[in-house]
Amino acid sequence: MFAVIKTGGKQYKVAKGDVLIIEKLDATDGNAVVFDQVLMLGDGDNITVGSPLVDGAQVRAELLETRKGAKIIVFKKKRRKNYRRTHGHRQYETVVRVTDILAKGAKPAAKKAAAKPAPVKKAEAKPAAAKKTPAKKAAAKPAAAKKTPVKKPAAAKKPATAKKAAAKPVAKKAASAKKD
Repeated sequence: MFAVIKTGGKQYKVAKGDVLIIEKLDATDGNAVVFDQVLMLGDGDNITVGSPLVDGAQVRAELLETRKGAKIIVFKKKRRKNYRRTHGHRQYETVVRVTDILAKGAKPAAKKAAAKPAPVKKAEAKPAAAKKTPAKKAAAKPAAAKKTPVKKPAAAKKPATAKKAAAKPVAKKAASAKKD
């Protein structure tokens, strides 16, 4: 099932479980929000279009958070007049999750209470076999000590003397050529 709602001067197509970012609403985090301006309802092939609103239809949502959106840079300039102004702006926005879409006369589904698991004691958290005894700790240390680091052999360097020897005779020949 889906619905088209109107809020903050905009229209949104929503379904159960959708998370929306809309204009700021005056409510606190965790509260329930009801959108009464439902423009259209759809359930498979059955579509109801309002004129302009669908009578009695509601969309219920849970407000997750109110925050500031992305920064927008406003830059004004008048050429050849030495006028430049830079201004930033962050618009407030609200994040909501759609919980129910109700047609005319429909009642919201009852919330099911989730069964909480029994608290676990610290002694029961780790099984007895997993606990290390002093004998196991002593046995674990020599195994780690047996490993020896493997060193890679250093690459053999070529002697640099061959290049220097070749360079010296060339310099002598050039110097002797200049003398002539």
